[in-house]
Amino acid sequence: MPWLKTWADEGRTTAAALDAFDALPAVTPDVMIGTWRGSELPTGHPLDGLLAFHGWRGKRFIDADRVDPLLFGRDNEVLALDPARLPLGLALALPRIARTDAARGLFRLVRPLISTRKPKARLRSVAHRGRVSAAMIYDDLPIIDHFRQIDADRVLGLMDLRPTPQPFFFLLTRER
Repeated sequence: MPWLKTWADEGRTTAAALDAFDALPAVTPDVMIGTWRGSELPTGHPLDGLLAFHGWRGKRFIDADRVDPLLFGRDNEVLALDPARLPLGLALALPRIARTDAARGLFRLVRPLISTRKPKARLRSVAHRGRVSAAMIYDDLPIIDHFRQIDADRVLGLMDLRPTPQPFFFLLTRER
């Protein structure tokens, strides 16, 4: 879909991103089972570019009650991180500092300390923006990731994070 490449390359306004999200069909939770590679879709959100900068890999849905919401790493070194142990408030308050090489180096050092083998989210059907669709509900943070289906192997994600007035958008592509 050419609109996805344009969005990834050039960004979109939040309003245009919401229009794209609303135009897509719902996805059922069972479709989400598996491991998904993540990429960010810029809209001017304070988190734009931050996950990729720190090595975000994607998400893993083992079943409806066992979800790894944040996979980080490169190549074969992939860790599931506990989102509640990330300095999200600091990253939102000081996004420029969070994007420094020093912050990335520190994150690499602490990544093993904040990794987890326990699921940190659940998958449910949730109504959002007038449609019931699959959503990932974080266990310990005020975050719900809502999903809409692009095609059999891609979904558009909208992160609804209570402290931010606008949503954060991302693309998930199924790993085979």
